[in-house]
Amino acid sequence: MTIDPHGFPAPPALVEHARRFRAEGGVPAVPRVASTVLLLRPAGASFEVYLIRRVAAMAFGGMYAFPGGGVDPSDSAAHVDWAGPTPAQWGARLGLAPEAAQAVVCAAAREVFEEAGVLLAGPDGGTVVGDVSGDDWEAARVALERREVGFAGLLADRGLTLRSDLLLPWSRWITPEFEPRRFDTYFFGALLPEGQRTRDVSGEADRTLWMRPADACARAEAGELTMLPPTLVTLGQFAACGDLDGVVAASATRDPATPVTPHLDLRPNGDSRFVLD
Repeated sequence: MTIDPHGFPAPPALVEHARRFRAEGGVPAVPRVASTVLLLRPAGASFEVYLIRRVAAMAFGGMYAFPGGGVDPSDSAAHVDWAGPTPAQWGARLGLAPEAAQAVVCAAAREVFEEAGVLLAGPDGGTVVGDVSGDDWEAARVALERREVGFAGLLADRGLTLRSDLLLPWSRWITPEFEPRRFDTYFFGALLPEGQRTRDVSGEADRTLWMRPADACARAEAGELTMLPPTLVTLGQFAACGDLDGVVAASATRDPATPVTPHLDLRPNGDSRFVLD
């Protein structure tokens, strides 16, 4: 990856929006807490990551990103069978109170099921469900997406335990101040469970693909894939791990609590670039 994460080009539309925000003295929106997950699968000696392109009508539409979304109130209020680090332990790692940490972790697992059809849960703390692409599972996923049932209720109805230990904490990003919709997003990695497969089911993406992180970075640099800084930088970090064992080892040393916020350096010559704080 040759793109410098401390200064790289920004899409012209975002530059224009940032200039207008600054000129009009805009007031930053309060970021909504969110979670996103990099689903990973082996690919020879390396690995691939699952990418989705948001539909144009959505926030950050047309950009490639990872499955994820905002925390729902039920993510922190519901009782859910839980395996892996406790909410208090997750809170210590993420810099959050236990209830807030549970919400972030539950949101990560819920969103990856809603958007990619992948369920990080099992009958007990040592197993994971297999194929969840059947009609009955799809009906459950749609009910969850429509908020007709909560994530904890879905798991309880099927006698399943949330496998929080399958999530690898990675980083935290806050959307720039000039964006009308802002997110305070916690990034996680997760190995695609054996027997499961990703599915383009949510209607929030118009294209999905599996790709080696280094290849995705190269295609972004070539202008073939459009990505915002959190996606591009995170892909570069995962690519540097080499293999899945490297990802797991790196996750243990990451700081997922301190936020990174991209800012636009609006230069008079028009060569405005993202810089990271």
